[in-house]
Amino acid sequence: MTFYAPPSVQRRLLIVAAVLSFHVAGLWALQSGLLRRAVERVIPVHIMAELIEAPQPEIAPPPPAPPTEKARPVSTAPKPPKPAAAPAPQPLALASPTPAPDAPTGVTEPDPAPPALLAAVSEPAPAPPSPPSPPATPAPPRLELPSSSADYLSNPRPPYPPLSKRLGEQGKVVVRVFIEANGTASKADVRSSSGYDRLDQTALQTVLKWRYVPGKRNGVAEAMWFNVPISFVLD
Repeated sequence: MTFYAPPSVQRRLLIVAAVLSFHVAGLWALQSGLLRRAVERVIPVHIMAELIEAPQPEIAPPPPAPPTEKARPVSTAPKPPKPAAAPAPQPLALASPTPAPDAPTGVTEPDPAPPALLAAVSEPAPAPPSPPSPPATPAPPRLELPSSSADYLSNPRPPYPPLSKRLGEQGKVVVRVFIEANGTASKADVRSSSGYDRLDQTALQTVLKWRYVPGKRNGVAEAMWFNVPISFVLD
């Protein structure tokens, strides 16, 4: 049994079939790249180039110009005042070179100087005061050294050591003695040796037993050191 459709239905079926075929063909063309080739053929090359051209970089605007300084107002200096008009010269009285015949004649004398000025001129100026004289230098103190040779002291001569005499030892010893204000010797030492110890010790013991005239400063007895020379000479 055959089915026969009317013409209007057939036309609709054909249209639907054509639309479906067109969609199927479009999908297949997208997958296979035919549509892109067709578009490249239809659209001109320069239009595609314009579409895919890279964007141009933006150009920064130029910086604003620095503000110019405002013109300073020019200060106008005040005008100098006009000089006042000089007064008209007045007539001066000039002496006539030829005096009148009836004019009185005389001799002019200078004014006398004041008496205070005359007294100042006549009196001589006072002399400047003389500088004070320097103070007198005090006299040095009068010093008297001790003595051991006074006759009233009765100091014995130092004994000569027998062994030194037998051996022929002789020489000079200088003993430094500290003499008190009462004339006694409190300490002594050998200042210059004779070269022999026996002679030095004999001289040292002798001067410690002697009595002395004490030293004086400005007439006052004072303790002080004194050098006593002792010579050992064989006869």
